[in-house]
Amino acid sequence: MKNIIEIKNLSIDYPIYVGTVKAVRNVSMKIKKGEVIGLVGESGCGKSTLGLSLLNMVRAPGKIINGEILYNNTNILDIPYKELLKLRGHNISMIFQNPLNSLNPLYKVSEQFVETIQSHKPKIKKKKALEMAEEMFEKLGIEKSRLYEYPHQMSGGMRQRIMIGIALILNPDLIIADEPTTSLDVIVEAQFVDFLRNLKDKFDVSIMVITHNLGLVAELADRIAVMYGGKIIERGEVEKIYHNPMHEYTKGLISCIPNVKAEQKKLVTMPGAPPDLINPPSGCRFSPRCPKAMDICYEKLPELKTYDGHEVACWLYETEKENS
Repeated sequence: MKNIIEIKNLSIDYPIYVGTVKAVRNVSMKIKKGEVIGLVGESGCGKSTLGLSLLNMVRAPGKIINGEILYNNTNILDIPYKELLKLRGHNISMIFQNPLNSLNPLYKVSEQFVETIQSHKPKIKKKKALEMAEEMFEKLGIEKSRLYEYPHQMSGGMRQRIMIGIALILNPDLIIADEPTTSLDVIVEAQFVDFLRNLKDKFDVSIMVITHNLGLVAELADRIAVMYGGKIIERGEVEKIYHNPMHEYTKGLISCIPNVKAEQKKLVTMPGAPPDLINPPSGCRFSPRCPKAMDICYEKLPELKTYDGHEVACWLYETEKENS
């Protein structure tokens, strides 16, 4: 399958007055055409920063200090600003976390759809653009009349669906969905998952879902990448990750999911806190919280290697391999 995006050794820093936040470190990743990849992890692990970098939208003081992001073999980081504006929203779209901050409160939703369409396809007349927006509203399960209202007249869930519609309106090659279901109730969330699944099948679009919701990822994604402390620590097909998690952090994330069928009466919690990315721990960044940490874990950073069909960065498996 063709790669839509190929990330190579990407590192991103945020220099602030108390030091430099090492938000993303040496991340490499491929997203294939028609693939849905889930990017999961705790808050502050670098997921959203990685997503923003795919559009070269890391804001100051953030800096991409190393690496390449190839879209159809062209490095996005080298594209001139005017060309980059054409790529954003047309070829690669992003659904942001907070729709109220993303929608302009001074303009009706219809005007914002028309602006999105005509900025990339100026030959499309306003009437046709409105027809496209109305069709998208039908797909999103929103009455057409609501298209001609202002964002403040709508609920949080409806605003989120509108942001989804704006991201999808030009049928991009890749959609980056950053916590797309945060404002949605479970019924609308299920409809959204079905909508994205149908979109993927119909248009062969690639989707990166950035989320804390492991249930959403399980339903929608083909592959999962688990981030911790700015690095990818485990990656593989959904079924392999869920049925055979290898990294202790991934095991902890999965065990923290409430299960109504489980016999346990108390929720499982993961001790400790995410690392300080200004002064991350030496060696494996999960070592201070890991129940199976060894001496080498505190000294040397493990590399992402393939074991039993998927990738994991953990000294435990390297040691087992040496002892076998």
